[in-house]
This record gives sequence, structure tokens and C-alpha cells, in this order.
Amino acid sequence: MSALGKVVRSGVRRRRVQTLVIGLATMMAVAASVLGGSLLVVSGAPFDDAFAKQHGAHLSVQFDAGNVSAGQLSKSKYTEGVSSAVGPFRTATVTPRSDGAGPGWPMTVVGRGDPGRGVDEVALVDGRWPTHSGEIVLSANSSLFPTIGMKLAFPDLSGVPTLTVVGVARSVTQTADAWVVPSQMPALTAPGSGGYQMLYRFTDAGTAAQITAGGKAVTESLPPGTAVGEQSWLTVKKTAERDTALYVPFLAAFGALGLVLSVLIVGNVVASAVGTGTRRIGILKAVGFTPAQVVRAYVGQALIPAAVGTALGVLASHLLAVPVLAETGEVYGTSSLAIAPWVDLAVIAGVLCLVAATAWASAWRAGRLRTVDALAVGRTASAGRGRWAARLAGRLRLPQPVALGLARPFARPARALAMGTAILFGAIAVTFTVGMGASLGQVMKAKAHDAADVVVPAPLPDFGPQGPDPEKQPKADPAAVAAAIEAAAGTGKYYSAATVRVTVSGLTGTIDVIAFTGDASWGGYTMVSGRWIDKPGEAVVPTPFLAATGTGIGDTVTLNGLAEPVTVRIVGEILDPRNDGMQVFTDASTLTAAHPDLTETSHHIAVTSGTDVTGYVDALNKDLAPLGATARAGGLDAGGDMVVTLNALSVILTLMLVAVAALGVLNGVLLDTRERVREIGVHKALGMTPRRTIAMVITSVVVTGLVAGTLGVPLGVALHGWVIPAMGDSVGLRLPGSVIAVYHGAELLPLALGGLLIATLGALLPAGWAARAPTATALRTE
Repeated sequence: MSALGKVVRSGVRRRRVQTLVIGLATMMAVAASVLGGSLLVVSGAPFDDAFAKQHGAHLSVQFDAGNVSAGQLSKSKYTEGVSSAVGPFRTATVTPRSDGAGPGWPMTVVGRGDPGRGVDEVALVDGRWPTHSGEIVLSANSSLFPTIGMKLAFPDLSGVPTLTVVGVARSVTQTADAWVVPSQMPALTAPGSGGYQMLYRFTDAGTAAQITAGGKAVTESLPPGTAVGEQSWLTVKKTAERDTALYVPFLAAFGALGLVLSVLIVGNVVASAVGTGTRRIGILKAVGFTPAQVVRAYVGQALIPAAVGTALGVLASHLLAVPVLAETGEVYGTSSLAIAPWVDLAVIAGVLCLVAATAWASAWRAGRLRTVDALAVGRTASAGRGRWAARLAGRLRLPQPVALGLARPFARPARALAMGTAILFGAIAVTFTVGMGASLGQVMKAKAHDAADVVVPAPLPDFGPQGPDPEKQPKADPAAVAAAIEAAAGTGKYYSAATVRVTVSGLTGTIDVIAFTGDASWGGYTMVSGRWIDKPGEAVVPTPFLAATGTGIGDTVTLNGLAEPVTVRIVGEILDPRNDGMQVFTDASTLTAAHPDLTETSHHIAVTSGTDVTGYVDALNKDLAPLGATARAGGLDAGGDMVVTLNALSVILTLMLVAVAALGVLNGVLLDTRERVREIGVHKALGMTPRRTIAMVITSVVVTGLVAGTLGVPLGVALHGWVIPAMGDSVGLRLPGSVIAVYHGAELLPLALGGLLIATLGALLPAGWAARAPTATALRTE
């Protein structure tokens, strides 16, 4: 081993605390950076790969067949800006019944002769494409649990056609729920209904504005009101990326905190090592080391623990990524996602270069020191520095150890600033994590709508090949259940919520319509904008529904798949992340004509003041038992794997950041204590007890901890105010003030004291060492 290598190795061994601090700081920064960067890269990878392979449609438009002809639509293919287009395909909204099961959910069927070539090449997952009437291919995303050979009957259509499932396919832009040959469409289209579908690819389609412009161009020459729905590929992509994109702003915040703290820690550790090792530097130069070699020695002492921390950080990020990426690739049939190797390499190179640059800048002073000056310089601080603070503290009516400790930061202001900065970042992380937990709690509260004291859950839907026989599984009569609730002693207010599944023009899949009987405004529904429903024909919807349909408050949407189309006017925007936000909330009387028999009904009850909920449930269940219904205490389940994962990740990263901050304090206090070892020995000789010695050392970080904690709280609140809305935006949700304004005055004071706690934790070990040091040994130390 070379002489330089021996110096580096001995420095790493000798400064164990500093080595640990650098390693843990880089580990935390790398873990958050790799995980955040990887999620940003791979979140859209399955969709992007499938979209490119299948030549997905940039825009799918649904047209009313009664207002436009196929010939008119064919001309839109030649509109300026359209690179390619297919269609028009006949479409119909139908409600199948599967193998004798109960009533089904509506679905959009498209007539296509083949899977396509240039636009929206539908990928077969299983089976084959239909070749003649009587056959159907179901989407892999269908709610029917598609199985080859399944029989689908359509009892609401003339002649009750029956189709056999011959294949399962996937459209990357979700252009249909099922496909049949064009000759089958007349039998699936009720008189006066049906439409056309056109699929377009544009020369420029990278932004929402370009998609909007393309949509206006292809419909400009058509009669007004012809286009009844459309879906952009950007909306589908955002939905595909939703789960992983949620983590990116959160991890970016922790990654930035970790990187900045790593730079500060490395710079402080190397600068302190140079400051306390000037005599050693002089000796190295005296025996022949060049200035560049001395600088490289200190850079190497920082890079070795940083390299170890980087390796551990990469390993930790891969482990933390497992619950986040586990199921993302399944949506498009891709293999399991993994962190891209180039992301690992980029973060590793970036962090190590940052550490090297920081260490080099801090160690540059060591290379410039003259050998004679370095040999002559002692390692104690200037005797006159901080005397004014010591005199001021001495005038206060405080015990002498406390006064000595309070004055100490002013003797080493640069070191106190470095410790304070580390504490500041720890306080920011703690404040942010507490706020994020409270915000996620508010989101889950909005998701569960758990304001009710008692709930009578809705019966499970009976549609599907494995569904129960409706004749053997009778459903409770909602009117009879409501009458029992109203008659029960202790019932305060209650409402019923029935779920109906419909389709919306331009969108594939089903949309849940929740129809209320009674006033549900007290049920825990969190409004973002607008107002709650007041009368039939009005609806409130979540933000993703507005984005997917391109509508806003005041617009109308038509609900299909019922006995007749139902048009509702949107009067409010609600926070509800269930079902990807694709829901409509309205009054039950809105659906009276189109769906008079609402069976999937839940009942939500608020008991009167002073009523025992358990006793109320027991009494109500006696009345509900003959009806086939059961009540239970509490609202709906608010759980969520994503929330658990987010909370776990935030706690892990916060604990790592707090540990780094505390170790930064430990490093600073340890250096300070070693510099003052003779001074401490003098105090002990004059009668200072070990307990007072501990008090003096811990008090030396009190001012720094209080100031850093006080500054860290507003900065943590500001970080929370930026990250939480960004997380909501990443999943297509606009968050109301109740989700963001979660900090209260009573909580801020304990959070401000968190900085003092971090400082105290970091100072405990050096304080114990100072208290145990024998007086004679301390006095002999120079």
C-alpha cells in the first residue's frame, strides 16, 4: 500500500464518528434519489412501450350516428395535422348477462373487422379475433372476468342475441370494452341509438393544448353537437402513471433534503478535520507529502465512507421500490418493473462527484498551509473568541455550567452554524412528515365518508360468471330497510346510497353513479369547489372525472346504459379518490325513470346525542334480520395500501434524516469537547461534578437546537404546502384547504422543540464521555 493510502486508511479508522456521519448521510440521499428518479423514469414505461408498439390513438372521438354520416367522418382523416386515422366504427352501449348470472354492467362495443394496423393495433392477449357474427372479443380490463367460451346474452335487445367470447384483447388507449365484426353491430344497436368512433393520430400530440387543437380541427367541418365524447391519450397515460407518480414529489423533497444535508455534513466534517489536524498536516508535508497529496488524503477519507453509504443507499432504494413497483407492469402485460441501471449509475456518479467536490473545497486550505505554520499552530480556539457571550451569560442568574454551555456556540460560530443547519433539516423533515400523515388522513377520511355512526352495507353485486344465483340470494328491500331504520329508537338522521353502473360517451369502462335518497351532505363528502346537489338532475363529481370528460362545473354529461339516457348538470367538484375518481354523485330521483329498481343500496345513520351505538346496532339488527340485512358500527373502511406505503416510506426517510442530523451534532460536540478537554479538567479540579459536566455540554447545543427548530417548523410547513398539492396533482386530484391546512397552533410548539430534542440526542454521547474523563488525564492533555 502506498504512503497516501496508509494516511487515508488511518484517517478513516481514527475518525469513526465522522466516517459514520458521512456514510449515513450519503446513504439517505442516494436511497431517496434513486427511488424518486427511478419512479419518475419507469412510471410511464409500460404505457409508453405499449403505446409505441400498438400505434395508440392520440384521440378517440365518439360521434352521434343520428347527426353525422360515415362518409362525413371519413373525410376528417384528411384534416391538416392528422398523420393517420381509422374508422368510422359503429359503436353501441349494451348490457350483457353472463352465463345466466344476474343483470350486468353496461359496456361499449365497437365493430371492427380486424385488430388494426396503423392506429390502435389491438393486442390479443388470449384466443383470436372474431371472424363472423355470434363472436365477441372482450377487453382485458373488462369487469366481466373474460374467459374463452363464455356466453354473453343481451336480453334488452330485440331477438336477445347471444355471443361467444373467442378472445381477450387489450387496447393501449382503452378505445372499447369489447369488439365484434361490423356485421354484428345492427343486432346490438337499439333503434334510434348507437354511434360512430374515430381514432386519430396527430403530427403534434405531446401536450393537452395540441390534442385540443387537433380535436377542434377534425370536428370543425361537422354539424354542431356531432361529437358527444372524446378521450385523449394523455388522460389514459396519466391514469396509468398515477400510482407511481404519486411518490415522485414526496421522494424529490426527501432527496433534495438528503443531498443538501450530505454536502453540508461532508463539508463540515472535512473542514473540522483540517482545522483540528493542522499539526498532522504539517508533519505530512515535512516528511515529503505534496499539497495535492494532502488534499487527496482528506478527499479520500470522505469518499470511502461515502462510497459505502452509496452502496447501502442503492440497496435500500431497490428494497423500498418493491411495494411501489410490484403491480405497475401488470396493467399492460409487461414484465415486472425494476430500477433502471442507468439511474443507479447516474445517482452514484452524481453523489460521489458532489462529495468529492465538497471535500476538495473544504480540504483546499490544508494544501495551502505552509509546513512551518502548520507545525506551529495548536488546535485550540482563539482565546478571545466569544468572551462577550461568556460575560453576558455570567450576569444571568443561572447555574455556572448552564451559563458556560450557553456561551459556547459563540466561541465556535462556524461549528455552531453547521450543527444548526443539520438540526434545521431534521426539524424540516419531522414537520413535513407530521403534516403529510395528517393530510393523508384527511384524504382517507374523504375516501371513506365515515361520518356515519352506523352503516347498513349494500349487498354485493351478483354479476359475473362466479356470481351467486339471484334466486338463491335474495336482496333486502331498500324501502323496508329504510323503514326499519326510521322506526328504530335513537335514529337521528340517515340517508341511503345506491350504486348504478353506467357509461359516458367517449369513455370506456363503467362509471359508478351513487344515487342518494335523503340529505347526504353530512356524510363526510369533501367539496373542492362548487356546491352539493340540491335537486334532481344535478350531480357532483371528482376531479379526475372532470379531466377525463373535459367538462367543468356548469356543464352537462349524459349517462348511458340505463333504460334511457340521463343528462345531469355538474354543480360541484368533490374529493374522492375511489375508482380512480370516475364516479358521479346525484339524487336518486334523477334516475327514477331510467332505473326505477335500485338494489345495491347502503344506509348511513347518525344516532341521536347520548345514544349508545353498540346497543343501537344490536337493536336494529333484530329488526333487520328478517329482511336479510345487517348493520354495523362505524363508517366505511378507509384503509389503503398506498397510504400505508407512503407513511412507512416517510417515517423511514425521516428517521434516517433525523439520525444524520443528530450524528452531525454529535460530530460537532465531540470535536468541541476534545478541544476543551483541558478546560473541562480545570472545571472538574475546581469542583464540577459529572452531572454538571453533562449539563454544561448539553446546554452548549440548546440555543442552536431552539433556533434551528424554530426556523425548521415554518420551512417544513412551506415544504408540505408545496409537496402535498404536487402529489395530488400527480394523481389528478385537486386538494381542498382542509387537506393542506392541517397544522394547528397547539402542534407547532412541540414541533419547534423537535430541534432541541435532535440537538440533545446528538450531544448525549460526548457529554457522557466528558463526564467520565478522569480529571488528571484531562489536565495532562494538550
